[in-house]
Amino acid sequence: MPQKMYRRNLGRKGEEISIDYLRKKGYEILKRNYRFGHKEIDIVAKAGNTIVFVEVKAGRSKKFGEPFEKVDLKKQKKLIQAAQAFIQENQIQDCDFRFDVISLDLKGEGKIKHIKNAFMVE
Repeated sequence: MPQKMYRRNLGRKGEEISIDYLRKKGYEILKRNYRFGHKEIDIVAKAGNTIVFVEVKAGRSKKFGEPFEKVDLKKQKKLIQAAQAFIQENQIQDCDFRFDVISLDLKGEGKIKHIKNAFMVE
């Protein structure tokens, strides 16, 4: 299987697991794979009065670090821009917002690490 297809399948599997996890925690899933230009938010969810923009990172090896460590400053800026577009496009008002990262180890234990407020808008 080509590397690009492998990564896409891995990402899709990670998103499915993350959506199930979030639903069990009481989150309402508003949108999946929201796109704004070349920017994408994996999951847009709602928890109470908070809109949660979720980046999912799945990995099978820790050789290059934890999956969540791949959400660098450049990625954060893209997520913020996409979130701002989502808020405007959907005319969302009177809600709180936050950025979470769900990091999945798809090898071994299949451990889920949910990092709430993973980064802030400066």
